Amino acid sequence: MDTITVATASAELAGTSQRVVLFDFDGVLMRGDAFSRFVLSRLRNSWWRALLVVIVLPLLLPFYAIRSLRMPIIGLLVRISLLGISQPRFEILIREFASALVGKPRIFIRDGISAMRRHIVEGDRVVIVTGCEENLVRAIFDEVGLPDLEIIASRLRAGRLGMRKRVHNFGKAKPGQIALRGIDEPWDLAYSDSAHDIPMLKGATEAVLVNADARTSLRVRRALGREVRQINWF
Repeated sequence: MDTITVATASAELAGTSQRVVLFDFDGVLMRGDAFSRFVLSRLRNSWWRALLVVIVLPLLLPFYAIRSLRMPIIGLLVRISLLGISQPRFEILIREFASALVGKPRIFIRDGISAMRRHIVEGDRVVIVTGCEENLVRAIFDEVGLPDLEIIASRLRAGRLGMRKRVHNFGKAKPGQIALRGIDEPWDLAYSDSAHDIPMLKGATEAVLVNADARTSLRVRRALGREVRQINWF
């Protein structure tokens, strides 16, 4: 019986209810932005995709200063990186990329991974709630021997021109996606490094900021109207 199954069974036998513990992914468990790394790898390895970006980028940059247009611009660059890619091909590329990524030094935030494992051993219901793409997050955890983690993530779907957005699990979308999994507020703990996760942190009994700078900390405290635990993970 694996560790996760043993911990869950023990909690049930003891008649205790599981705590729900939410973890953001990028910046909490892994350094940097995993899906951005994947997109950049696709552009670096395809001259014609890179050329398309070179052509459109000067037209888009002046509009990037407008906050409401940033996500559509980023979305367009993602679409270019995935032009002509079918669902089966996408899944193969993701697996190959994840395998290479986890082999790089200092990719994971070790303290975060250790904290997540402790929650699992203690019998908590650990859920990864991330804006990263679902197949990529699953492939990364498969590579490190954690295939059974519960993941709520962004999802893509096949389109006529390649893979395109289905669900972007980011910011205000996170609480709704969590609710769709039957997880009701308040959840017990939520770990994040970003003010973008204020909607998720608001729904937690205890909100925890990881490696947050002073500006992020201030924004979160003001939005929540209470103090927030802060930790530094390496």
